Amino acid sequence: MAVVDPIADMLTRIRNAHTALHAEVGVPENKMKLAILKILKEEGYVDDFSVADGVMSIRLKYYGGKPVIAGLKRVSRPGRRVYVGRNDIPAVQNGLGITILSTSKGILEGKNASESGCGGEILCEIW
Repeated sequence: MAVVDPIADMLTRIRNAHTALHAEVGVPENKMKLAILKILKEEGYVDDFSVADGVMSIRLKYYGGKPVIAGLKRVSRPGRRVYVGRNDIPAVQNGLGITILSTSKGILEGKNASESGCGGEILCEIW
């Protein structure tokens, strides 16, 4: 069965794996999800990831026995797209989280998008 929203599926798989305290989770490969994972790794939310045979294997990160990712939220959905300008990118948890956007310059983290002077579609928020 085809997944209608692959980004929401990936976020749900990560959330469920963290809840069950799994060390690793597998997600079907996709260019957009790969770009999101690169941002998550750069920001320190996941330990590492690898791609093999169409499956992305994500190694989750824990600190003191608790997940590093406290929450994940899909903002823009297929039924309701949410767009923001470069000056309106929201701060997540008063700056403790990140916003991931799809911009004309690619998939960017909120601070990088505002620095490069472009807004776009808010994909998700992570804290």
